[in-house]
Amino acid sequence: MIEIQELTFTYKGEKSPALQNITLSVPDGAFLGVIGPAGTGKTTLGRAVSGIIPHHFPGDYYGRVTVNGLDTVDTPLTDLSRLVGTVFQDVESQIVSSVVEDELLYGLENFGVPHEEIPSRMAFALQKVGIEALRDRSISSLSGGQRQKVAIASIIALRPRVLVLDEPTGELDPQSSRQIFSLLKTLNEEYGVTVLVIEQKIMLLCEFAKQLAVMDQGRIVRQGETRQVLADTDALEALGVNCPRVAKLSRLLDQPVCVNLEEAEGLVRRLIS
Repeated sequence: MIEIQELTFTYKGEKSPALQNITLSVPDGAFLGVIGPAGTGKTTLGRAVSGIIPHHFPGDYYGRVTVNGLDTVDTPLTDLSRLVGTVFQDVESQIVSSVVEDELLYGLENFGVPHEEIPSRMAFALQKVGIEALRDRSISSLSGGQRQKVAIASIIALRPRVLVLDEPTGELDPQSSRQIFSLLKTLNEEYGVTVLVIEQKIMLLCEFAKQLAVMDQGRIVRQGETRQVLADTDALEALGVNCPRVAKLSRLLDQPVCVNLEEAEGLVRRLIS
């Protein structure tokens, strides 16, 4: 679904590349989490996959990115956005309407969704994100977390085949964060949506992501199944990655990696008994 080949990108006016020789293959139906210290190119990678780079951010671009066979350089951004739904870290930059319902309608109408499909799509997105009660609210009256949910709902309503989300739970409390990741799991497993998430809440991410890519200084330095990547907690911490405590505990006990509290509890109970 997503193929990146030897991608190097330097923003205009910058001396050092934000991405260096990135090669990455994300198959159809994958759920990939991208982690790493701040300033390592994670957001830039997401922009490259969605086509925002190079269409909106000029710079020196080398290599190739394709999504479902479409080259992101040669394909107009309007066409790519029908395939790839993107939720930015700064949600304010993608909200264009003054009322929640109008925000969802804006994308649906601009994408030419048949009129008879619009009500069901809106109802699905609002319900899944948990903001049905906000439908008629002014966006200016919403909290940062509520606006983040509106941005996610507006993208979900478009039914993209690929979702790229840059810290989608940054403004959300733990309960809402888990709700969003549960939704992403449903979209991935039941609807076949390919999901790429950049996230700082690593423990939460690792419960849901099937694969992880670790970035450092513009490069992907580790990639694989989530448990496989978490197995070397010492190496990850040396890179500045705050590993989940359940993973550190299981490795300290020389046991298979745990990715959530339930697994860690079961591990401890077995060892004690």
